[in-house]
Amino acid sequence: MIKVLKPGLATSVQDLGREGYYHLGIPPSGALDQYALSAANHLVGNPIGAAALECTLIGPELQFQQDALVALSGALMSPRLDGEVVHQDTAFQVRAGQVLRFEFPKAGARTYLAVAGGIDVPLVLGSRSTYTLGALGGFQGRRLQEGDELPIGQASGNGRAGNSLPMALRRSVGGDVTLRVVPGLYYERLTEGAKGSFFAEPWTVGSEADRIGYRFKGGSALSFQPREQPFGAGSDPSNIVDSCYPIGSIQVPAGLEPIVLHRDAVSGGGYAMIGTVISADLDLIGQMQPNQRAGFVAVTLEEALEARRIYKKRLKAMAGLFNH
Repeated sequence: MIKVLKPGLATSVQDLGREGYYHLGIPPSGALDQYALSAANHLVGNPIGAAALECTLIGPELQFQQDALVALSGALMSPRLDGEVVHQDTAFQVRAGQVLRFEFPKAGARTYLAVAGGIDVPLVLGSRSTYTLGALGGFQGRRLQEGDELPIGQASGNGRAGNSLPMALRRSVGGDVTLRVVPGLYYERLTEGAKGSFFAEPWTVGSEADRIGYRFKGGSALSFQPREQPFGAGSDPSNIVDSCYPIGSIQVPAGLEPIVLHRDAVSGGGYAMIGTVISADLDLIGQMQPNQRAGFVAVTLEEALEARRIYKKRLKAMAGLFNH
């Protein structure tokens, strides 16, 4: 059992998500940084999709009620166990009664805490991930609160204290970020000038960024081609007749501020999607802090698929290190 002494800003239970229900309006949820979640789970000997804690910007204060094997991956939040520094991307032993604390991240926005055996909350539609808007999954369908007690599952025994992710498989977080975008589905609705400025200008993450979507500010307003208002669409030039929203799709309400939809986003609506951030770069968004700079670059579908292949190759290499 893990007792929550302080919940942090937005700590929740997440796994790799619940796929297959988006057409019913239930988003996949799951870790915003899937690579970091997978790494933490591998280090403690868990299946790749075991439930862990996603700790956002201000980490929790946790007291372990039993001995446990723990690993942290993702944002650099200076974790300390009873005041002693513990290292990222390396499994370490925790004794009953010890307290784990975090500082504000030096880089990145989310760190993932995996414990051998996983966080043993009930499966809901095949996943333990928290979808807070729907009060679904996770620990009572919500973010953690002071006094919560999280059950730990049965450890497999495959994890070992000292298991460490090689430097070649670690990722740096922080600094300026380049996000690769496949233009579409309504990219042609932009004027030529707006197409150029969107990709040429720097943007910064807005303070409203969350699991539903990341808002970007600082670039020029985007203008849309003149059009006759379609039946069923809103009057703003950025409106369309309602359509499905892919995870990673970019909408620009009124042409003012791009919003990249993420893993808790609604499944559709009436804003034109000018492109989609490729799947291999979605983890990068989940590690971006407010006011961090980003730029968008256009890529082809073939380039997006190649990036996905490389991403999956890294995950496979990581699995090969710890699955003996």
